[in-house]
Amino acid sequence: MQAARRVAQIQPFEVMEVMARAFALESAGRRVVHMEIGEPDFTAPAPVVEAAARALRDGVTAYTPALGIAPLREAIAQFHAAHLGAAPAADCIAVTAGASGALLLALALYVDPGDEILVPDPGYPGYRHFVRAFEGVARPLPLGAATRFQPTCAMVEAAWGPRTRGLLLGTPSNPTGTLIARPELERIASFLAARGGLLIVDETYLGLVYGHAPSSAASLPGEVVTINSFSKYFCMTGWRLGWIVLPRRRVREFEKLAQHLFICPSAIAQHAALAAFLPESLRVLEQRRAQFERRRDFLLPAVERAGLRVPAAPDGAFYLYADCSRFGDARDFAFRLLQSEAVALTPGTDFGSNRTQHCVRLAYTRDAADLEEAVARLARFCA
Repeated sequence: MQAARRVAQIQPFEVMEVMARAFALESAGRRVVHMEIGEPDFTAPAPVVEAAARALRDGVTAYTPALGIAPLREAIAQFHAAHLGAAPAADCIAVTAGASGALLLALALYVDPGDEILVPDPGYPGYRHFVRAFEGVARPLPLGAATRFQPTCAMVEAAWGPRTRGLLLGTPSNPTGTLIARPELERIASFLAARGGLLIVDETYLGLVYGHAPSSAASLPGEVVTINSFSKYFCMTGWRLGWIVLPRRRVREFEKLAQHLFICPSAIAQHAALAAFLPESLRVLEQRRAQFERRRDFLLPAVERAGLRVPAAPDGAFYLYADCSRFGDARDFAFRLLQSEAVALTPGTDFGSNRTQHCVRLAYTRDAADLEEAVARLARFCA
């Protein structure tokens, strides 16, 4: 008995190999500066932790409705309206087991075998692998610095074919941190709506935007689905909680899938997440967002002085996508840097095949002292 054919087409995360080697160096006594992990270095705000402990003490641990508890769906709707530039109805929101759970369920809802979904290249690797898991075809949309690594409507039109079902994009993007311009996103949505196409927008990092007002795609017309997470802005990665905003006519179909595939999101995490929207929690989270912005403002010029080039400055998230081509292949560069200077970065090849062998991703999820040390080591290595 062999595994399903699709498994051979699912590539491992390169970053996991970087992490394994980094941990081996640490075991040997080296001090590694970790900039490979896409995870905040902050934990959940104290009210969230307290709410989780209270839920455990009170025995609030049974199954919840598959779409999530009603108070949390309502709180997410209010947060959207107040902070993300769109006001979806609470009954169009489903709570999920992380943004990954939301994306898996969305693709299960929409993708039939052989359907093409356009995905950004470079882009989050889960996009193409999740599409493949449902026997769809992830068709790469090559993106570059000229469009700030975001698709244009002209690109989507040129790539659209007889089997194309829709477009999946991230804004801010992983690995580049760039936002798609709102007018361009509106043009894309109109094009897709005219063809009965699907637009899935991954807004996992939308709470971490700098110098721009967040603008959720949830207000756009057509078959538009948005996905978000408690992992990044809310600093709750291991809690495995996210949400999805759906067209109302799809909610019941989505619910059936959620019932069977997940039963429900974590009850404890849901009750804890209610506290994430308290004013005292949001104050802490906004202070952290400001810290991420300061880190970006330090790291961007420092990395370029060290010898790398950042083709598009990030608007959000906590990543720099830097060109290392003058030093050779990205994978070789990353592993030599790790061995020589104990700085861990992610090779761009994790994120697709469109010139990704020339780039590395740096996560500024470390405090100022660590970032300064990492830049000093990087400059020494590049010299």
